[in-house]
Amino acid sequence: MLRGKNIIIGICGGIAAYKTPQLVRLLKKEGANVKVVLTEGGARFVSELALATVSQEPVYRAIFPSSGTTDFTHHISLGEWADALLIAPATANSLGRLAAGLCDDMLAACFLTLRPGKPVLIFPAMDGQMYLSASVQRNIATLAGQGCTIIPPESGELASGQCGLGRMPEPEAILSHLQQSLRSEERHSPLHGRSVLVTAGPTREKIDGVRFISNYSSGKMGFAIARAAAKRGALVTLITGPVHLETPPGVTRIDVESAADMHAAAEEVFSSCNVFIAAAAVADYRPRAPYEGKIKKEDAEMQLALVRNPDILAEFSKQRSPKQLAVGFALETREGVECARQKLEAKQLDLIAFNYFDGKNSGFEVDTNILTLIDRHGETLELPKLTKDEAAEQLLDAIERLTPVNAGNA
Repeated sequence: MLRGKNIIIGICGGIAAYKTPQLVRLLKKEGANVKVVLTEGGARFVSELALATVSQEPVYRAIFPSSGTTDFTHHISLGEWADALLIAPATANSLGRLAAGLCDDMLAACFLTLRPGKPVLIFPAMDGQMYLSASVQRNIATLAGQGCTIIPPESGELASGQCGLGRMPEPEAILSHLQQSLRSEERHSPLHGRSVLVTAGPTREKIDGVRFISNYSSGKMGFAIARAAAKRGALVTLITGPVHLETPPGVTRIDVESAADMHAAAEEVFSSCNVFIAAAAVADYRPRAPYEGKIKKEDAEMQLALVRNPDILAEFSKQRSPKQLAVGFALETREGVECARQKLEAKQLDLIAFNYFDGKNSGFEVDTNILTLIDRHGETLELPKLTKDEAAEQLLDAIERLTPVNAGNA
């Protein structure tokens, strides 16, 4: 995939710049030709000598040529040369300058002179609250609207000593994103650059301080969908209940516990997502009045009053625009395919996945699923037993068939 490809790596002034020599080494190992553009801030975190050594190329810093050079327009020729531009880490300052169309350093010049259709991958890395600020999100939205692929930061330990959103992905994950982006050039997915919201896992409904109502969902199907969508170039937000699964590369993860928590988190993303895939096993009911401490074992019997939880997918479907897609799951026994059709119609969905539950090969806590996909036109596709990753690919293929390539944003 990368052999013979010309890749520009733009490095901005963030602590994550220390990872970039390893990224260059990985790209070179894959056979890519790599040239590094280093901003003034980036040079404070990683040395020009280290980058020149691993890339076996001079490092570009100044927009104006130095004395003795024969390339007096390298700010243009470099953009013409590249098959892809990768900016990692991208700081808040750099995002603002690129979104504004400024051209006052070499990185900005390469961004502007890159030939149309060539992928631009941007990896923001900064303090979590800075990343979530209205200004940074506005600039990210502007760049995404111009066709750039923005890979959200991961959660973990930050340079400030805090722990949270803001970390740049590891070089191996960045390499995977680049490979997928170049692959998408050959097979451009209708989901590329579009916002996809996925819910996954179980919810826990509190009975008292130590007990809860839940189910056996492992979250594997939802995580497989999020992973597959990100590989197709989608901007994926994954809202998950309590599970022990690693966050897929390039996916923004939000952890919640109860159905109410999941509903609140999903509402924040409803208006901006293009596709909502509700794969979570959300509890239908919750205790009316959870006990704050621990309920003592005194009576021979105990009655628990339950109330309905909000139907997250139904609420999204009611308020969505015609350009937004709503996709649901229906976990039933073999005879439940008609129930899935009824759910598709009642919630006005575009697609539903009837998930056959047998407790052994399909359903909760297993690595395979047997799905039947039913779309809004009545088309039905029965799938054999597949791994959940394979089933996710089939599901996304069906979603792509419902998504026009030139469809606008939500």
